Amino acid sequence: MACTSNRHGPTTHRPAPLPPENSLETEWTPDLEHWIRQHALHIGFDAAAIARVASPDPAQPTLDATRFADWVEAGRAGEMDYLKRRDDQGLLLRSEVQIALPWARSVLVCALNYNAAAPRSIDPAAPGTGWIARYAWSGKPTPASCEGDPTTLLPTDYHDELLRRLRLLESHLTARIPCQTRCYVDTGPLVERTAAARAGLGWIGKNACLINQQLGSWLLLAVIVTSLPVAADLTLQPAADRCGSCTRCLDACPTNALIAPHQMDASLCISYLTIEKKRSIPTDLRAPIGRQIFGCDICQDVCPWNRRAPIAAHDNMSPRPELINPSLESLAALDNPAFKRLFKGSPLERTGKKRLHRNVAIAMGNSRDEQFLPRLRAWQTAEDPILAETATWAIDRILNSANPSAAREEPRNTPLLASP
Repeated sequence: MACTSNRHGPTTHRPAPLPPENSLETEWTPDLEHWIRQHALHIGFDAAAIARVASPDPAQPTLDATRFADWVEAGRAGEMDYLKRRDDQGLLLRSEVQIALPWARSVLVCALNYNAAAPRSIDPAAPGTGWIARYAWSGKPTPASCEGDPTTLLPTDYHDELLRRLRLLESHLTARIPCQTRCYVDTGPLVERTAAARAGLGWIGKNACLINQQLGSWLLLAVIVTSLPVAADLTLQPAADRCGSCTRCLDACPTNALIAPHQMDASLCISYLTIEKKRSIPTDLRAPIGRQIFGCDICQDVCPWNRRAPIAAHDNMSPRPELINPSLESLAALDNPAFKRLFKGSPLERTGKKRLHRNVAIAMGNSRDEQFLPRLRAWQTAEDPILAETATWAIDRILNSANPSAAREEPRNTPLLASP
């Protein structure tokens, strides 16, 4: 673990020396693509590639644009209204990048591996614990952690960490070739995994995640939209779909959010329900959520391509031990100051304490453990009506745990599905 700081990005990677500027370059050539890819690796990304930008044509939209529009129209974006934004002509902004950025000609897609040497969500865990998605574990060192105490890591958010690396890469690019650029980490007018697939960084798996043959699917994506066209002699080879006949992810999804290979109904996804959904979670989806309290890793945990996925080692992205299989009761006991101390600067900060406690109440109910009844009864009188109602549901689930009809609501036994 590096214990020095650098406001421009990771300290374990140093950018390669810049070659002489070439003012004659006006497009992505094979040499320029190789040069930027090497810089991306030195800065701290694990992979990078270029994707062409398709010009939007309302009369003849691309297949990707059509699929995205159909997905939104089918209501599969749930309450994520930012995915539904349109321009003055009614075109979805995220269906093609040129709709929002007419000058765009290419996208530089960078990927960062966040896999950690830690248990999977489908592995046996201590009773009374919950699960926080792997990407949200990240932390950065403090003086105490540099002295050997890993529990003193401070929270970090991958958005900030990737954006810092991305802007450093952008500065190298624009120093060599003046061009228009825009950096995005989850906030841009495009679907990052679609751009990554176009760039050849991997294929869209049956779990709707980008899968790289060498890195697996534990990948965070960041993009630089540029005004540089792609030269005709730069071959962009899409990755072959290597999911084959495997259906482990579809079989393992507790809420059946994977409605078909490569297709997800986000409104059913546990990640959406526990992070993005602000209102009450539908009662028929609560039991399948199991012990997931922030996000879900199940469809990636069962994926064979992640069995040999490399372990990441990036500055400010070390896993915080206290977020791996955390105690439900300890999370339930958090007041506002304690929540801020634990999660300020992390992805959980945006979700907030109210939604986290709503999710914890569901996990407590699914545990069927009567030790949680005092906490849940206290929550029944909470000012937040969503938490109060969810606590009532959880109490009923615990008290009715001996009821055979209740047992039929149990989520699937996903650990067995991880076996070949």
